[in-house]
Amino acid sequence: MSHSLTEPVGAISRRQLIKLMGIAGGGLTLGFHLQGKANTAAASASLNAYVQVLADNSVVIAAKNPEIGQGVKTSLPMIVAEELDVSWQQVQVIQASIDQALYGAQFAGGSRSVASNWDVLRQAGATARAMLVQAAAEQWGVAADSCHTQAGQVMHTASGRSLSYGALAQRAANLPLPEASSLVLKTPDQYKLIGQRITGVDNHALVTGQSLFGIDQTLPGMKYAVYAKCPARGGLVMKANTAALKKLPGVVDAFVLAGNGDVGQLSAGVAIVADSTWAAFAARKKLQVSWDESKAAKDDWQQLRQRAQGLSEKVGDSLLTQQGDVAASFKKADKTVAGFYTYPFLAHAPLEPQNCSALVTNGRCELWAPTQTPQYALAAVANTLGIDAKAVTINQTRIGGGFGRRLMNDYCCEAAAIAQHTGLPIKLQWSREDDTAFDFYRPAGFHSLRAGLDKQGKIIAWDDHFITLTEDGKTPARAAGLNSNEFPAPLIEHVRLSQSLFTTGIPCGWWRAPGSNGIAFAVQSFIHELAHAAGRDHLELLLELMSQPSRPPAAEGAGSVLDTQRAAAVIKLAASKADWGKKMAKGSAQGLAFHFSHAGYFAEVAELSVGDDKKIKLHKVTVAGDIGPIINRSGAENQVQGSIIDGYSTMLGLAVDIKAGRIQEGNFDQYPLLRMPHSPVIDMHFIESDNPPTGVGEPALPPLAAAVSNALFTASGVRVRELPLSLAGFSV
Repeated sequence: MSHSLTEPVGAISRRQLIKLMGIAGGGLTLGFHLQGKANTAAASASLNAYVQVLADNSVVIAAKNPEIGQGVKTSLPMIVAEELDVSWQQVQVIQASIDQALYGAQFAGGSRSVASNWDVLRQAGATARAMLVQAAAEQWGVAADSCHTQAGQVMHTASGRSLSYGALAQRAANLPLPEASSLVLKTPDQYKLIGQRITGVDNHALVTGQSLFGIDQTLPGMKYAVYAKCPARGGLVMKANTAALKKLPGVVDAFVLAGNGDVGQLSAGVAIVADSTWAAFAARKKLQVSWDESKAAKDDWQQLRQRAQGLSEKVGDSLLTQQGDVAASFKKADKTVAGFYTYPFLAHAPLEPQNCSALVTNGRCELWAPTQTPQYALAAVANTLGIDAKAVTINQTRIGGGFGRRLMNDYCCEAAAIAQHTGLPIKLQWSREDDTAFDFYRPAGFHSLRAGLDKQGKIIAWDDHFITLTEDGKTPARAAGLNSNEFPAPLIEHVRLSQSLFTTGIPCGWWRAPGSNGIAFAVQSFIHELAHAAGRDHLELLLELMSQPSRPPAAEGAGSVLDTQRAAAVIKLAASKADWGKKMAKGSAQGLAFHFSHAGYFAEVAELSVGDDKKIKLHKVTVAGDIGPIINRSGAENQVQGSIIDGYSTMLGLAVDIKAGRIQEGNFDQYPLLRMPHSPVIDMHFIESDNPPTGVGEPALPPLAAAVSNALFTASGVRVRELPLSLAGFSV
């Protein structure tokens, strides 16, 4: 659905602005409410500053969402600065406080930061600019529409007079809020910042080693904590040698916490508090604990895989989509193709292990937390401590990688509980092994796929029996479901999507491009199988699918609507830029894949070679994407590069093995990430449409695994239907 960038702000109904706040420090301070309340005047008195225009003509802009490396601390203020019409050199960016009443939702996940704030931040900048223009017009005694702005100056077009925003700030502060319908946003041809490459606002601090991350935080009198939990999730503490631990050098305290029965908050475990992280870790090595595992997870990966394989020929227990006559279409098919695809559990493996600093005094809790969902953390911590959520304060820190792991806030609850017990300021620090063993994993999945082709090689029937996981025995686990309109279902006349659930005790969570990351591997690889079986070019078959008109979701709430024209455009662009179909040497090949994920359109062509020893060299990945307008080109390129590297790293050799409910992997020697020499050249291209912007952190990743797998088949003749590639003997 397109959105005109020239329509007045009054046409945007999702959110409204709050009015002028008053004068602060000799400048104009504007507070903006991002929750969608229409009565702007009523809430203004309770708001803090969101945008400040200072007397020295500098502008302070608060970045509201958590920064996890995706660049929103730069891109969100860029949107405001663009509409405010200031140069980037005038802008100072600060990290906003966690304040839902003022800022609305503050989170980092689902590639939603830009998409959910695009309209309101543009309005914020345009409102401030309009008030400054009005202030200048009144001072000069001219009409506001006879003035224009440029680089933090209001100019009278006819006379050439000018005044800086700083000089106008106090006068503007006394003006009434302009009507929203009177605001006209910039058109793309007027952009000066949006679409440019802007250096991240934290880059200098990062390379000079300044304290930005959660792990960097220090507090006066701080102590350091570790927390040991049962290696089988859900286990309880029977007894522990806490008395002996307290006698060890540097140890301040050691005690058992019973937990609150919620693995997303506080699991049972043994806390060790010491004068240093080293002392806490050293004491942990001396911990002796007996676990009650009667209610703990007992999962075994190989058994789970075998059960799923046994169901592969059956229809799923629940029907998600059925359109047309699937059985009859298969009978009419000239050729039927089937494949069983498997992808494993995955850990998030952020570079910064989980950590949180906490202080609990006088019934109040203050946290310094690298969390993707600070507002959820407030509620979770309050529940854990048995206090009101209003008594919890969270200070945002930069996050050293999230990928969905820090959407969960168990480590925040652990830190708060330990601080409450001791009455001391503490920093809880997880080890790498903790991070791997107590993750909320990308759920494994299994697809039993079958398709029918007519004599022309057109797909006339599609059947996907999705075998997935449940934690409650009723609904799919986090990120473990299948949309009823999952690609390519809306584009095929006869379709059946069904689902079967296996109960697991292993907590699942959102891993980069939740759902899509595994589904795209299975579906886009299978479409290549169909092209091969039909003797057709893969590109031709994909474009044939996209020749169908877009269709609405099969069920309400089933997800975004695929626009086949936008999809075809990125497929054609990727193929063109990669010189699809060019002659390749023996053992070398190209592979193509497309996926529609998190409202973003991405097609990718992988070019690789493989030797007789099954050593892979991924030479180049050509990427074409459509996510609407690009805010910060540098940030967008970085995210695409990260997605490709992350996707390739994952598919090569990463998997979480489970035996008796225990995660078998620990540090990076057992969970090896891709090394720099093996990273491919990444050639990126964007189609910048006038559609509303969507995120880029998620949708660039899903097509990669299928593109590489498809190229591997063409180069080696080996069809990969199970990840990681190491299971089939491939390596780099």
